[in-house]
Amino acid sequence: MVASPPKPRVSAEQRRALRLLASSRHGVNAALLVHGHGFKRRVLAGLVPRKLTAAEREVAMAGGNPIEVVRIRITAAGRRAVGK
Repeated sequence: MVASPPKPRVSAEQRRALRLLASSRHGVNAALLVHGHGFKRRVLAGLVPRKLTAAEREVAMAGGNPIEVVRIRITAAGRRAVGK
């Protein structure tokens, strides 16, 4: 019998971020999470090395100018951590 991996321990703030990310199919712009939802950058950054989220840099156009944005997506391990 194979046991499933244990759920990673996450803080209440990390759990809140993971639940929000779980509700977004395509991930969320990191700046929106910081400025719009009040997450601290270190909370979001701490989820990536634990493989609970993945961060991808993208180039978007704003007013005809290219800007670099970071999109954060929840991983399967992140979903397991919050039971989603």
